[in-house]
Amino acid sequence: MESIDDYITEHIDQEPDLLKHIYREAQLKLLHGNMISGHLQGRLLKMFVHMVRPNKVLEIGTFTGYSALCMAEALDDEATLHTIEIDDEMEDLILNNFSQSEYGEKIVLHIGDANEVVRQFENNFFDLVYIDGDKRDYWLNFESVLPKTKKGGFIIADNTLWHGKVVEKVKSNDWQTKGILEFNDKLKCDDRVEKVILPLRDGLTLIRKI
Repeated sequence: MESIDDYITEHIDQEPDLLKHIYREAQLKLLHGNMISGHLQGRLLKMFVHMVRPNKVLEIGTFTGYSALCMAEALDDEATLHTIEIDDEMEDLILNNFSQSEYGEKIVLHIGDANEVVRQFENNFFDLVYIDGDKRDYWLNFESVLPKTKKGGFIIADNTLWHGKVVEKVKSNDWQTKGILEFNDKLKCDDRVEKVILPLRDGLTLIRKI
């Protein structure tokens, strides 16, 4: 019997060949290949960019560059996407993936700690931010990017349902889940933004700066 996930991916825009290759290589060769966005979420990120029409985009957590390339597909000609990856061993792979895409020139890769890199940008600089880095740092990431986000701008946080662990008893040493719970609990009470959680894949929180 066909799964609902298969049905969905069969009835949305196809995944470009380069992204299929990046996804397949991540599953085969990378230790945490399941962290990659994938077909459905990639097409959704592209759609978000079309809807928001941002001039400046920020991504925290590049990984293979898959999600950055998805968003770059929808950028206007003069728009730019800045993406930050803390693992310098991923740099060559990321740059190689960007070089194979016609949209790679719209992307600027930064290697380093996200909160340090974000400080380099002016306040009210970004129209759209996508947070998909270390879950332990989600709230710190959010506090770092909020001043850099324009009023009326959007922040998207990935993995905010974290394999369903947000409603389970948390182990004392499960710092990733604790980071997501801290983020969700603090965001719920934050009147600087509007927010909604979509139960897509591992949870996607859409945030609008008021």
